[in-house]
Amino acid sequence: MRLKTAYTKKDIIVVLICLILLLLNFGAISSGGRRRAKRVVCLTNLKQLTLAWTQYAYDNDGKIVNGDTETYSVDPTNPCWVRKDWAPGGMTLAEKEQAIRDGALWPYCKELKLYKCPIGARGMARTYCIVDAMNCKGWDAHRVKITIITDILNPSERAVFLDEGGFGLGGWTQYSIYSSNRWVWWDPPPIRHDNGTTFSFADGHSEYWKWKDPRTVEWGKTMMAFSPPQPGNPDITRCQIAAWGK
Repeated sequence: MRLKTAYTKKDIIVVLICLILLLLNFGAISSGGRRRAKRVVCLTNLKQLTLAWTQYAYDNDGKIVNGDTETYSVDPTNPCWVRKDWAPGGMTLAEKEQAIRDGALWPYCKELKLYKCPIGARGMARTYCIVDAMNCKGWDAHRVKITIITDILNPSERAVFLDEGGFGLGGWTQYSIYSSNRWVWWDPPPIRHDNGTTFSFADGHSEYWKWKDPRTVEWGKTMMAFSPPQPGNPDITRCQIAAWGK
């Protein structure tokens, strides 16, 4: 005998609410999965760029490619990894891409997509930059520019590239842990991947760093240089060691 099942209006509402919650949850999972996938691509890009950076040094008697973007000077004997891809009045995407092709690292990394994180804004050709210490610019006795790859001590701890977002000029600049301004962000901390960013290191590996201190995230969102002092901020110390060593 078949039983006739009657559904009340309340039953239907409950089922609909459950379906909506499932869809919302699925959307959140999908969104999180997409963000993680893009972060993996970004980490892979940085590894590829660092491999090219290392190969360039080995092909040039150990000399590291210039980490600047023609911000401070143009030296034919020390060519920049990318040519000038910024201008006060702006540049077209085609001009920015040509600046990458004209750079010293292009023969070792001939894929434009490797110079830009998947979350990069439209119109950007490059979101990655090199830390100052890696043959970009030295600042004082505690911030010494490295020009020869074999001079890098603890290469697994020394950063080379990072996903800065493509908004800065030249290299990524930080004070050293010995500076009187050691608790100050010089260039702002990039807020790129879930309140963090990606780095590559001189030994060839790449890492995602999620910022630990709320002050880091707060200041990073301003995209301004020279933060107010943030005493005890572990993110500052970590970045200073990665940039300049201990």
